[in-house]
Formats: sequence, C-alpha cells, structure tokens
Amino acid sequence: MIDIEVSDSRRRGIPVATLGSGKAGEVRDGDGDFRWQVGAGEGSAQDWRTAGAALVRAAQSDGQPANAVQVELGPEPDGQTVAELAMGALLGGYQFKVTAAPAPAVRTLRLLTPHERAVPEYEKIVGRVRELAAAATLARDLANSPSNIKNPQWLAAAAERVVGEVSGVRATIHDEKWLAEQGFGGMLAVGGGSASPPRLIELAYRPRGASRHLLLVGKGITFDSGGLSIKPAEGMHLMRTDMAGGAAVIAATSAIARLGLGVRVTALVPAAENLVSGGSYRPGDVVRHYGGMTTEVSNTDAEGRMVLADALVYGIRRFRPDAVVDVATLTGAMKVALGLRTGGLFATDDDLAARVLAAGEQAGEAWWRMPLLEDHADAVRGQLADVRQAPGGPGGVTAALFLREFVDGVPWAHLDIAGPARAETTYAEVVPGATGFAARTLVELAASYA
Repeated sequence: MIDIEVSDSRRRGIPVATLGSGKAGEVRDGDGDFRWQVGAGEGSAQDWRTAGAALVRAAQSDGQPANAVQVELGPEPDGQTVAELAMGALLGGYQFKVTAAPAPAVRTLRLLTPHERAVPEYEKIVGRVRELAAAATLARDLANSPSNIKNPQWLAAAAERVVGEVSGVRATIHDEKWLAEQGFGGMLAVGGGSASPPRLIELAYRPRGASRHLLLVGKGITFDSGGLSIKPAEGMHLMRTDMAGGAAVIAATSAIARLGLGVRVTALVPAAENLVSGGSYRPGDVVRHYGGMTTEVSNTDAEGRMVLADALVYGIRRFRPDAVVDVATLTGAMKVALGLRTGGLFATDDDLAARVLAAGEQAGEAWWRMPLLEDHADAVRGQLADVRQAPGGPGGVTAALFLREFVDGVPWAHLDIAGPARAETTYAEVVPGATGFAARTLVELAASYA
C-alpha cells in the first residue's frame, strides 16, 4: 500500500492535485500549479473514496508516472472527508500481478491542509483508515493468489504468518488427522478429492477486560471445481477466489488486534479444495458433521455449506460466543438477487443484523437484509439424513436455512458475498479481481462490541 502523509505545506518537486466540482472520480488537467483536478461529485462518502482512487490511478497511468502525489484538501475539510479520500487512495491503486516487472505505482500521497493544528487529528484518522485498508488489501491478496500455489496448507501458513506479526493473536492449525479424530465429516468429504488435505484455521484474540465474544467463520475453499457435480469450464478460473470469505475473516482478525479493539474474537476458516478424483464425495452420500448431525448430499458443488456447518458447530460448542457471523461466497442465487456490488445478510437476531448494516455503512460496503423464509424451512429436512444440503428453491434462502440448523439458537448472521467478493470492472475504490469485500465490515462490527 502507499504511504499517506499529512502536512500543512507543499513539498517542492511533487505534483499537486486539487479537488473540485465535477463528477466523482473525473480527472482533468489542472490549471497553474495543479497537474490534476479531481471531481468530488456531491461530496458523499463514496464520492470521496472514488476521488481518492481516481487520483492515484491517474498518477499511475500518467505518461510520467509519479512516485509521490500531493492533494490540496481545501479550506475546511472534515474528518470523514479525510478518511474516505484516504481509503479510496489506499485501495484504488491496488495491483496484483505475478510478474518479474511490476507496473509503476504511487508510493506516497501527501494530504495538504491549510491548518497546522489539524495535522495531528488527520494523522490519527489516517492511521485507523490504513488498518482498515490493509485488511481489505490482505483479503484481496489472499483471494487473488493462484490455486496452484494456494492450497489449504498454504492458506493456513499464510494465516499463521499474518497473525504472527500481531501482538495478542494466537493461531492453531488443525490437520486432517485431528479433523478425522474430531468428526469433521463435512470438511473431510469436501477435501477428499484433493491431494492437498483440508485444514481448520483457528485464530484467537483475547484482549484483557473484554466482556463480549464474537465468533467469525469464513469459507476457505481454495479452489472449487464443483467436484463430481463439476462446474462449466467458463468461469472456473475465478474459483481461486472461493475462499474470499475466509480471507476476509483472517484479515479482519488481524486488523481488530492491530487496532486493539476491546472485544474477544475467535476466527475459524475451514479450508479445503473441492476437486475430482476417486476420493471425491458423491451426490447421494450421507455425511456426519462435527457434533453428529447428518447431511444428505444433493450437489457436490454446494460444498461451502458443508465445511461451514462443521466449523459453526465446533465454534459454538467449544467457545460459547455471544454472536456468530459467517462469511462466504456461497450462492450464485445471491448474485442474481442483489447484483455484484451488494452483499446478502441473513440473521436470526435483529440487533446483530442492525450492527452489521451499520458496520457496512461505516465501512463503505453495501448490505441488504434477506429473509429467512419459514415457508422453505421444510425443504431443508432430509429423507436419508437430518438435513438436505441443496434442496432447490430460492438458493440463497435455502442455503441460509441449511446453515441455521447448525447454530443452536445463538445470535447468528450469514453474509453471502458471492456477488461483491470479486469485480469485473473498476469502480469507486474497487479494481478487477478480488475486492476484499466484508473485511472492513467485520472490523467495524467488532468495534461496535468493544
């Protein structure tokens, strides 16, 4: 990520931008001392993020790419303006490419205020924003990493490395032998077709004095071929991002600890590869999950809910949290319902749902609450087993109803990010590829309990 400095004076030799009227993100040649004039639209939070992102992109694509850029904030910028502009700049210039010749990138952005007294306040704001942006960036990096490198062991090692750099977070990695001993049938079934066995990533943040405990569970399918219910070839390459929920959980847990939030957090990422071999699980199989509940498999491409079910029961019984949130690229139906920029929120508790929506608004991530339609609850009941994995009907709803069977009455929210977890085009602070969606929301959610 770029470095952001706050100052009350310009530095010679560094190009300067000004913020002005015009469509948010519109960049024009500036007048006089200004190389660029960047439109800030109507001045909404998204407009400022869009402006920050557009400035960095313009500087990186300029005929003479700049290593550093300065921007005049105007006579009376408020804290939110500074925060959103910085967030856009930090995320909008993101690039991920496996190459020996990285593209030119802006290294430093200087925010210029006319008031020396405002510098310390703005620096504090930028410091917090940087942690949120770092969480989204880490989630993007993990999800964008190609799956010939990223298997469950790689993801577990990456999680260990990330939290190893943060005080107060402990990582425990459970291997396939432990999973078999404990009865994690969903994870073992999904991972059975791969030469890379599954791993359960467990992260623990235990700040002193914390009275509330939040359990975060993120889907960690490092590649999803669909298994025997195999996906079409077109689009399968994008399934390297099918662990975007797990990436968001890992990144958010690290940021929560770095910010020193006073809430206990346990994070679980059930990681597996869903591939095709003689060891693959089959439609018609009956799988026994951690805790004993059984699932009748209908479609091996509905693997995310299988691994989440194990992790949810384990997390709730082992740690007894006050609230549970799972995050997953779970259903294509949610993309149809809400498009590619809004996440689906299902919840059994109104207070938890309200906290997620407020956290998303604070983070600049859009969520829409979806109904847990009781008319479809019977469809989840199994004939060969306790529950049916993929009964048909409204896919996002029935997937959520399936997961509800495993939460034992604890306040629970299910975040389906199948749409916004990856992007095909550039917009606001988002670039094509993995978006890091949900990481910032989870941090702000944790802050609401601190």
